[in-house]
Amino acid sequence: MTPYSIIVGAAAFALLLGGRTASANRLIRRKLTLSMVLFGGFVALSLGQLYFSNLAPTDPDYASQKELAGRLDSIARLVFALGSINALVALLLNPFRVDRVPDYFPTIVQDAIVIGVFLLAGIFLLGEKWLTLSAVGGFVIGFALQDTLGNLFSGLAIQVEKPFRVGHWVAVGSYEGTVTEITWRATRLRTKAGNSIVLPNNFLSKEPITNYSEPIAPTRLFVEVGASYDAPPNDVKAAILQALGNVTVVLQAPPPAVVVADFAASAILYRVKFWIADYADDDLARDEVRTAIYYALKRRHIEIPYPAQVQYERVEAQARGAERVRELDRLVASVDVFAPLSDEDRAALVAASSEHLYGAGEPIVRQGQPGDSMFVVCRGAVRVTLEPVGQEVARIGAGGYFGEMSLLTGDPRTATVSAVNDTVVLEITADTFRRLAADDPAVIEQISFGVATRREALARSREVAAVATVAPEAHLSLLSRVQKFLGLGG
Repeated sequence: MTPYSIIVGAAAFALLLGGRTASANRLIRRKLTLSMVLFGGFVALSLGQLYFSNLAPTDPDYASQKELAGRLDSIARLVFALGSINALVALLLNPFRVDRVPDYFPTIVQDAIVIGVFLLAGIFLLGEKWLTLSAVGGFVIGFALQDTLGNLFSGLAIQVEKPFRVGHWVAVGSYEGTVTEITWRATRLRTKAGNSIVLPNNFLSKEPITNYSEPIAPTRLFVEVGASYDAPPNDVKAAILQALGNVTVVLQAPPPAVVVADFAASAILYRVKFWIADYADDDLARDEVRTAIYYALKRRHIEIPYPAQVQYERVEAQARGAERVRELDRLVASVDVFAPLSDEDRAALVAASSEHLYGAGEPIVRQGQPGDSMFVVCRGAVRVTLEPVGQEVARIGAGGYFGEMSLLTGDPRTATVSAVNDTVVLEITADTFRRLAADDPAVIEQISFGVATRREALARSREVAAVATVAPEAHLSLLSRVQKFLGLGG
């Protein structure tokens, strides 16, 4: 590189400075500023290259300095080429005296042209070195910046295909707004709420885009309104069209239209179609159109019917009919532990108890859980198993019962009982039984005797199953425990 290179770089810097001052285009001024910086760097690199290349061959560092001078020369050539290409693209593609960007050459496209031409220039300036450097650098950059490069090329495609421009109203996926900026990486929208949404260009390339500003700026909207079946459709249409003529936001060309959309349940449904100049005013337009239609129909005494609704009063069925009460009374009378009860006591017991439905396999009580009620099987059957082995020790069908020890003494459940099939049980709680025993304490002795006999049979089943059980309190008989739990005294 000769001293003339320094002069060329300085001259180019001065020339671009004059062009930057004379241009009214902000994009040209910005790009020429970048080129001026590059030309300044070119001059600095040229001075360094001349310094190191003028060392005497006898200098100890001559070889290394010569290599460094060669590298500086290559870098200076690339810097000069980039500055020149950037300036030429800016001056050739943009209007010099008008501050605007050409439609066919937006900023992103111009930058792509600069990069493409610069890569070609590098091949001519550095040859094989540039190809090797470009391949390695391109692989590393491409791997590290996959998402960024995806956004970059998507942005370039958007600028070339131009599905929208700045100022257009668009909908992308679930986002809607006015396009305010398109960059290499993203596109910015401003919503009706005044919020700014930044959408990566890679996202835009994958989503359907609805442009409300093209191919023509006016946008067609529609609203629906119901009118009475008593009003002739032609009268309704005339009233609606007259109302639309008084709405300033509605365009008269193309003209609005009204069609019968449906014979609905309580009204004839009319679809009103009209055009507006700017989609951003869609909410306001629908509001004004609906308001105008309401008053127009009101003046012509055309009814907008209320929605028709039929109300059915639900008749609550009685929880238990007389026949069901008799069935339960007979069922409880067949249970041996309740045999001592009088008809009045048994009727009171049935009235205070509740029925429950359990599905097949559903547990009703679990072994070890606290309990204070017993169950009579009304329909279906239950399975009695002992934990933890899960061995079945009994099956109880309709008319059988279980859980009496928890009812009488409050002991935890001594077995797990589950429904074999869909099963209905009658639950008798300790509170219900306590009120009954308070009225007739003699009943407790008779019931306790029957329960003790049943408990002894269950204990024998446990022994067969080889499951350890907890012995009852030695100093309390079953009767005294029942009286203590029910609060009846000893």
